[in-house]
Amino acid sequence: MANKPAGFFRYLCRRLNLRPLKARTSIKKRGMRLSSLMSIFTPKGSLFFRLFAEDAANLSLMGKALNELMRTNDPDKRAEWIRHIADLEHKGDEITHEIFIELGSNFITPFDREDIHELATALDDIADYIHGTATRIELYGIGEFTGSMKKMADIIEQLTNEVQMAVTLLENLKNPEKIREAIVRVNSLENHADDVFDEAIARLFSEYTDAVQLIKEKEILANMETATDMCEDVANVIETILVKNS
Repeated sequence: MANKPAGFFRYLCRRLNLRPLKARTSIKKRGMRLSSLMSIFTPKGSLFFRLFAEDAANLSLMGKALNELMRTNDPDKRAEWIRHIADLEHKGDEITHEIFIELGSNFITPFDREDIHELATALDDIADYIHGTATRIELYGIGEFTGSMKKMADIIEQLTNEVQMAVTLLENLKNPEKIREAIVRVNSLENHADDVFDEAIARLFSEYTDAVQLIKEKEILANMETATDMCEDVANVIETILVKNS
């Protein structure tokens, strides 16, 4: 038992890449090392909440951009929206990376470490599938968007708005009612997306004779449907956080 504090201190020194203090170490250097040591114990909840809020806001912009992409037939405007979605996806990757860096360098977090990791990953997954949808639209040379695609894009925009609201409200866990209301709306919208997707796939196989076009549209719809599933995954992670902190 007597060796545990010393062993823990050595572990922290290795974690911070610090060498043990020698007798002749100056007071200034001692202070700097102590400051580095204490920084990992300093609560940084506001930092995580800020990063999550930025990530969710970026995701909301992606949802809006995808819906706008589906509303135009102008090739130049489509190309602009696709590039914009790609830029937003890269920004989201940077935010996710920053969250993981902070998670790895801080012992004290606003809620469980695994929940922070799962939430960041789930938000990133939504962005990936929205970006994947836009990329396939460009690669497959889709000329006209079907009514089902437009409905799915509209649902995705609504879902990303609800996700943004729920994530932003996480900073105030003492008042979870509004967060739960957003979660309920996410679940309802995701169920609606499932219905739209099923009807669209049924129509593809009953009406289309062009197999290539069928495959193209099916892949785009499947990507969009998966994006809605990822929104529900975010809602599930948030629900878990609420239960753990209630």
